[in-house]
Amino acid sequence: MSSPLRSPVPSSAGADQLRAGSDVRLSVEQVSYAYSPNPSQAPLFTLEALSFQAKPAEIVAILGPNASGKSTLLKLISGELQPMSGRIFLNGFETHTLPAKTRAQRIAMVQQESRLLFPSRAWEFVLQGRHPYGRGLRFENSDDVLIAENALAQTGASHLSDRWMDKVSGGEKQRIILARALAQQPLLLLLDEPTLHLDIGAQVDLLASLKRLAAENRYTVVVVTHELNLVGEYADQVVLLQKGKCLRVGPPATVYQRELLEQVFQAPLSVEMTPSGRPRVTLFSKT
Repeated sequence: MSSPLRSPVPSSAGADQLRAGSDVRLSVEQVSYAYSPNPSQAPLFTLEALSFQAKPAEIVAILGPNASGKSTLLKLISGELQPMSGRIFLNGFETHTLPAKTRAQRIAMVQQESRLLFPSRAWEFVLQGRHPYGRGLRFENSDDVLIAENALAQTGASHLSDRWMDKVSGGEKQRIILARALAQQPLLLLLDEPTLHLDIGAQVDLLASLKRLAAENRYTVVVVTHELNLVGEYADQVVLLQKGKCLRVGPPATVYQRELLEQVFQAPLSVEMTPSGRPRVTLFSKT
């Protein structure tokens, strides 16, 4: 495999964190953002200052209704957007300051919809995850192929290797897309609504796979979703958003308070604890 790029010099805050030997991998520090097409006009949307931290092998769920700021926060974490205020560190380096190639080696993003730019088999699609490690127009080498094969195996998709991407089911496609992200060998794995359009069995299967992969490979995972019970079962932390405000951060058992969730999702519900100590939410009809 190609040798890693030389890392840029960390900021003073990030360097302090590294010198202290902290096991925090991702640190979001009083980050805010505003969409404003015209500086002289009021912003169309504002994400108010919020903070949280995540360690290796942890899954953080960003939860909230539509237009609450979930995808905006994910783009800020990825470095695609620069915070209006505050800072985001990945292993002590501000994400938006990293060169694009370095950022792609450290952060893998799985979007809601992964468009197929041209027909490809699953193994070819997964090999695209090795692009950040390439040199110009060189073809993949044996190391790249081995990493792609291992990524398919880790997501339980080896049997799909020769299938055309437009011929697989929704659940199978998500496994292959996740394999491409794993082929990047990232520190941080970001997923925007990965269970969209999946049936409940495929949703559970995907989140269980993420939990296992995070533990085995020490990935830090941040996932945007609407799925309350999947988050309650699999997430280590929840960042609960509503209309650009962070209402609470913490383990699901702490965040899942009936009155709070009813306020956010505007629906009557109940919250009970399962024997495993995980919260389960039941929604009721408003009529």
